[in-house]
Formats: sequence, C-alpha cells, structure tokens
Amino acid sequence: MTSTSPETLIVIGGDAAGMSAASQARRLKSPAELKIIAFERGRFTSYSACGIPYWVGGDVSDRDDLIARTPEEHRAREIDLRMQTEVVGIDVEGRRVRSRNLKTGNDVWTSYDKLVIATGARPVRPPIPGIDAPGVHGVQNLGDGQALLDTLAGTEGRRAVVVGAGYIGVEMAESLMKRGYEVTLINRGEQPMSTLDPDMGALVHEAMTGMGITVVSDAEVTEILTGADGRVSGVAAGAATYPADVVVLGVGVTPETTLAKAAGLPVGPSGGLVTDLSMRVRGHEDIWAGGDCVEVLDLVSGRLRHIPLGTHANKHGQVIGSNVGGDYATFPGVVGTAVSKVCDLEIARTGLREKDARAEGLQFVTVRIESTSRAGYYPGTSPMTVKMTAERRTGRLLGVQIVGREGAAKRVDIAAVALTANMTVDRMTALDLGYAPPFSPVWDPVLVAARKAVAAVRRARG
Repeated sequence: MTSTSPETLIVIGGDAAGMSAASQARRLKSPAELKIIAFERGRFTSYSACGIPYWVGGDVSDRDDLIARTPEEHRAREIDLRMQTEVVGIDVEGRRVRSRNLKTGNDVWTSYDKLVIATGARPVRPPIPGIDAPGVHGVQNLGDGQALLDTLAGTEGRRAVVVGAGYIGVEMAESLMKRGYEVTLINRGEQPMSTLDPDMGALVHEAMTGMGITVVSDAEVTEILTGADGRVSGVAAGAATYPADVVVLGVGVTPETTLAKAAGLPVGPSGGLVTDLSMRVRGHEDIWAGGDCVEVLDLVSGRLRHIPLGTHANKHGQVIGSNVGGDYATFPGVVGTAVSKVCDLEIARTGLREKDARAEGLQFVTVRIESTSRAGYYPGTSPMTVKMTAERRTGRLLGVQIVGREGAAKRVDIAAVALTANMTVDRMTALDLGYAPPFSPVWDPVLVAARKAVAAVRRARG
C-alpha cells in the first residue's frame, strides 16, 4: 500500500480573505490531504481593519481586541503561517512563488498545487510634496494605527487635518475629535461621503460642522507643509493653508495587484483581479483570489466593481476555502451596501447613486422623505432622511441612502435585501416588517420612501 503526498495550498495574505480561505480548507481537508502555507508580510493576522478608527478614538481600548485569531492559533490548526514574509513573485507556469523573509532578506521558491491570492488593497498616497513627512499617517493596518497613536502621544499640539472625506476620513475625523483635537477635514468633492448623492452628503456636512469639525469642500491638497524640524506643520489646499500637528490620509485605496499583473493574471477596469463565481481567477484552474484585491459583480448595474469591505473578504475566503477543500460554493455578487458613523450621525447606502444610474443609461425617479426612528410620541425618537431611487418604467428599486441618528443606518438592510431580490418599490410597500413604538413608526421610514417612490413612478409613466 503506497501513501500519497498531500497537495500544497499557498495563500498570499494573512488577513480576512486569506486566512478565512485557509481555515475553511483546513476544516474540509486534513494535513495528510492538504498542506497549507500562508505568507503575511506584516506583524498581525486576522484582524479588523474596520475597527482601527475606533481604537484610535478610544472606543476600543486594546489593539488585541481587534485581532480575531493570532498566528499561534492558526499554527495550532496546522496552517504553516509565515509572518513578516512577503511574496515578491508568482511563477504561474512553474506553479511556484518566491517569498522574501523581511528580517533576513533571504528569498525562497515554494511550489504549489493550488494558490490563493489575498493581497488586499493599498492606500492611495497622492504624489504631492511633503507626503512622507513625519506626522503624516495612513491607516490601512494595525501597524499604521499604532504608529498614529504613537504620534498622537508624542505631539503637544492639538490641530489635526484629515485629507479625504470618505468612510475612513469621516471616521478618523471623529476619532481625532474624541482625542481632543481641533479637526479640519479637506475634501476635493462637492460634499463629504462621495458614496452618497450630494444632497445627502450635504446632511453629513451640516452635521459634522455642528459637531465642531471644520469641513472644507472642493479643495485639492497641493502640499504638506513642514517646519524647521522636518515635521508636518500644515496643509496647503488651493489658496488656503491649514495648520496641522498631525495629518491623516483618507483618500481611498486601490487593489494591490502588482504581483498578479506581473504574473499575467487578468484584471478588470478597476484594477482588481477578475474571478468567476467560485472566486477562481479567470482562465486559471488552480488559482483563486478574494478580498480587496478583486473586483465583484454589482447585481444592480451588472458591472464589475472594486468594493473593499471586510464583509466581502470574509465571504470570499469561505467560498475559496470550500472550493479548494473539495466542496462547492459561489459568491454571486453585491449590491453595494455600506454603513458608517461620525459621532451620533449614522450614514448608510446601498445600490446605485443618481450618477451611477445615469451612467448606466437608466431612466429613474428619486424621492426623499423625512421620518423618525420610533413612533413620534415615544421617548428618544430621532429624525432621519431616506432617499430612494427607482427605475422609471418598471419601478425596480435601484438604490437607497439614509442619514440620521440612532436606529437609522441598519435600516438600509431592508433595501439591501430588496435589491438582491430585484424587488419593485410597489412590492416593497407590502413587506411585513416588525413594528412596535420603541422600534419604528407604524410605517417604517424605508416603506414611507417606497410609497412615495411608487407615486413618483406612476406620475412618470403618465
């Protein structure tokens, strides 16, 4: 009787998608059947990058609270996890990867039978003077968060400038304000939160201003200014200068596909790897990819998009691990749901914005309603604004945006389910949602918007 050598799975990237894939594959196949080697260039694995702003702001007291599973825990499950080791080359034809130990500088080739690419995304760093000065920080990983906290602890001044007003930007603005900083948020767009339509972004702008955050819109940063000691001293944007003792960059991310492109693997219009429904890289039977380095199918528009979210990354990993382990799973796509907050203001969106619908050639109607989180007479009720977009001819739901206080953001999940089910706004009005005065009005705000959208669709049809 002859023994068969196990297959080798190599995973590039030790965070959400990569280690979810490795863990799921291990559940399905024993070490005798599958050898798993994972490479992570950083010092941490399986952590919540989404929690970094709340750690910086003090809501999360300990860095380790953000770590779901340590390297030691992964190794205890017989996953050969090699930390501070960066993969610097993929040889697709030779079915091997070249890794570099960042401590010793030594390079090693390792062969694989199956490969998972989970290299994530890299922060956008605009090529402007002073961008690399001490006191300028990005917040992509736990090391970045620690470096920022170290700077805050050693800085006497209390002036902070945040560059970029997307999710990271507004969350970091809140974190710094909670740390006692005077915060200026510089945004090159018309309003904060470009994932919202401008009229809804204006509500975020108004609320942040009311919290004491200075919001500067339609401003392009041209230089990071430095003092005699070489440290950051301010930010130049247009004709104005804003003093700063610390600068945080929140101008977005781009897929980290440098390795993949060099290996000749296919990338899409957003620069992310292109996969099929099983998360297998198109045209490559034994290579999978997931997380922030891939593009996903937008179920509303039918196009590929880059949407870097931890929820997607974990699901990608589960799908990949199942398929690598001999089971079967698919990732059908997304509708673009995201939530955020700045202090007590909750922000949510799903589906298409007006400009997205316009770009797809869709004719649509939009409605906007003001409602409350609970029955109007119940203590603690708070206002919220809901905007809904529907296709003009069919009444198909296209998108929803919500801005409000407590109880606002998670209501977007109703719309996310409706979008996934391809529902019309007319059908939405009959949804059997839970009601009691402490939780909602008799007509939930999302359904109020749906009723108004139905009327708008009927008027548009003539």
